[in-house]
Amino acid sequence: MANTPLNQVRFTISNVVDVVKARRRGLVVATEMGLHPAEANKIAVVISELGRNIEQYAGEGVITLTVYDKYVEIIAEDQGPGIPDVARVLAGGYTTSQGMGLGISGSKRLMDEFEIQSVVGKGTTIRALKRLR
Repeated sequence: MANTPLNQVRFTISNVVDVVKARRRGLVVATEMGLHPAEANKIAVVISELGRNIEQYAGEGVITLTVYDKYVEIIAEDQGPGIPDVARVLAGGYTTSQGMGLGISGSKRLMDEFEIQSVVGKGTTIRALKRLR
């Protein structure tokens, strides 16, 4: 039987204020579902990093936070320029902006599962999952 979502929140991201709101709400939702504060903060950090990438590179997109019985899932979707070299981005240190290039690779390290689907010129979808311990 498929897992049934207990709670789902969608955040439209088009500016830095949207990113901050999504991060704050994600922290609250993760805490309310019973994640340890350190784990809940990881959820907030990943929402912030992925949201910032949407705002900076795609201009707009959506982050969906879904709570299940045993895990929380974050899906970030945009229709931006896409990522030409996903492996390089996941390795860390690669950036096309002035940042350190650690947002996506750092987010991957914070989560239990992390997947990227990206097509240049069409957009990117990132799925990240954190299990309850």
